[in-house]
Amino acid sequence: MKKIGIFGGVFNPPHNFHFAVAEEILNNHPEFEKIIFMPVGDKYKKPEIIPAKHRYNMLKLACNKNKKIEVSDFEIQQEEQFYAYQTLDAFQKRYPDCQFSFIIGSDSLKTFETWKRYEYLLNRYEILVYPRGNDNAEKILAEHPILKNVKELFTLANCHISTNISSTFIRKSLKNGKKINYLLPEEVLKYIEEHKLYR
Repeated sequence: MKKIGIFGGVFNPPHNFHFAVAEEILNNHPEFEKIIFMPVGDKYKKPEIIPAKHRYNMLKLACNKNKKIEVSDFEIQQEEQFYAYQTLDAFQKRYPDCQFSFIIGSDSLKTFETWKRYEYLLNRYEILVYPRGNDNAEKILAEHPILKNVKELFTLANCHISTNISSTFIRKSLKNGKKINYLLPEEVLKYIEEHKLYR
């Protein structure tokens, strides 16, 4: 059975760490046939989010360096906000011969119980967790008042890279006119400059 990872997120903007994590997972988890970046649509409510078409275009530009990394506009095309479990269900129905995993950062573990139908998501799909910053995913799960009871349902990614760099940091840097040439793929930085984003 083919295994596919869905890498969901806002990607506002997508940066080098996102792509490095995807490639690291593909390198260390050969069972994955590919990873699909899944940017949230415009119905997702969060401050400072630019239109989904720009976030999708930036991902598209940067996903051409590895044939096993793709981007989907599935959630963007939905008339209502789609949640992780809905997206996975839709892909599972569309591709019944595939096994799907949802890829999240360790920082998302801290509020995972607030996700829509998180128990259903855990019981039906693999949740693959990669490290963010100084997080210790095992410790977070062991000490979480709710998730500690289902910690065996999470899979810790064999991923040896981690950073505190975030899209928020990059947006602030852009707004303040700072150089961030080494934090973004060249194509993404050029797109941001051409469309005067995050100014």
